[in-house]
Amino acid sequence: MPSQEATRITLQQLAVHVLARRRFAVTGRFGLRPSPGGLATPAFGDEIEVVRIDGDLLVHERGGEARVEPISTLAAAAELVGADLSADFSVGGDTPALGPVDDPLGIDGGQVRALGAWWAFGVEVIDHVVGTGPWRAGATTLQLWPEHFDVGGAVTVGGTSVNVGASPGDGHEPAPYLYIGPTTADRPGDAAYWNAPFGAVLRWSEQSGPADRQVIAADFLRQGLQQFT
Repeated sequence: MPSQEATRITLQQLAVHVLARRRFAVTGRFGLRPSPGGLATPAFGDEIEVVRIDGDLLVHERGGEARVEPISTLAAAAELVGADLSADFSVGGDTPALGPVDDPLGIDGGQVRALGAWWAFGVEVIDHVVGTGPWRAGATTLQLWPEHFDVGGAVTVGGTSVNVGASPGDGHEPAPYLYIGPTTADRPGDAAYWNAPFGAVLRWSEQSGPADRQVIAADFLRQGLQQFT
């Protein structure tokens, strides 16, 4: 079985070079969304198309029909959804390399579903915090960004744009975490709150215990936003 990190890296390759690449070719946009079992594109195109990953399966829905295949190689996945791997494509400076497209992909369906559940949890918490706070008129659409593989958006508070999101883990933190990152250098209020170079993080391990995870997560994000009010 591949490690959680290996599955995350492989899943990001698929997200960038199959899902995001296909959506970008049709619409010029590459943002994704969490979905049951993993992640997906929003519906796009004249034929109402969705590309999604559900565990270790790739699903292509188009024009009312669905094709479902086990994930095997990047080349096979791209062929299923009509993504052109030969075209230049970038989602930002940290776009993962395409790599050998015919090599078998090591991916664990259970780990993919766990990541999907984490992103969905992040969306649920952010929606709650935004919808019950005084800053709800200043929020952007939540998206799963392929470059850093986090789901998040921005909230404008007191004239400052503040990024909020849920990461599955990265070079900064190996395990999933929630984050808040002001787009300015300002770190107002409680200095102890700002525990990361880009702002503040709440690690998955810090949300375990008898208290409700959603309450802990919502309090963390709300506390950060309140620093700017």
